Amino acid sequence: MTSNSLSLSLKFPAVIMKMKEAYQFWLAIHRNFPRVERMGIGQKIENNFLSLLEISFGAVYLPPETKVVQLTRAITHLDTLRFFIQLAWESKLIPMEKYTTLIEQLHEVGRQIGGWKKGLEQKLPRR
Repeated sequence: MTSNSLSLSLKFPAVIMKMKEAYQFWLAIHRNFPRVERMGIGQKIENNFLSLLEISFGAVYLPPETKVVQLTRAITHLDTLRFFIQLAWESKLIPMEKYTTLIEQLHEVGRQIGGWKKGLEQKLPRR
């Protein structure tokens, strides 16, 4: 089995695919940061992105009750990620057009995670 056929056989939820797309877009931006900022705020954004991906991917395999808690953590990481991206933009490390594209991608991720969480909460029995 080739690597292309392996990647095609792995089916991820749409929100994970959207996160991967946003992360790949971020990587291109991050490479252009000056070294000091790349190791500072750039690394902070990188770590939050990777945590968001890890938490969300892990949530796919959890039981519904635990999944809601995990998705709440993902939303917190997403909000933190957006804050640091805004800070990087305000510090003129990210050009306006790339900032706009990245923030739009993350807003879509937020809508999808929020919808996923809300759908699960409606299915779970009330306590």
